[in-house]
Amino acid sequence: MNAQELLETYGKAASVVKSYYVEKFIESMVTENVPENYKEFARSEGIDNGTIAKMVESMPRALFDVFDSYELHIEILVMYSDKPSIFTYTVVEGDLIHTQPTKYNSRIEAERVAIEEAFKLLDEQL
Repeated sequence: MNAQELLETYGKAASVVKSYYVEKFIESMVTENVPENYKEFARSEGIDNGTIAKMVESMPRALFDVFDSYELHIEILVMYSDKPSIFTYTVVEGDLIHTQPTKYNSRIEAERVAIEEAFKLLDEQL
């Protein structure tokens, strides 16, 4: 599932992710030249799904902090004994461990699938 589909499928989780990116955007406006009312406007308007989807696709690892704050911890595991290295993932939710035996050829591929699992779990939590 691509990032746009994740945002559309898991609306409650998408809301959390959007808020995270809006706050990061506002934090980046640290200059005194940006009026406070513009920051409030940015908060109220948010960022559209297309932009959020691009951010998720290009930087999936940035969401690890979001999921961590909801006690959904993503671990990307590398199997060095295989050449080339193979990656798997685990999402830890309290006492529960969510994993699949699927192996991925790259870290980012494993991260994307793990994030999809975390989106689903976060949506269920909310």
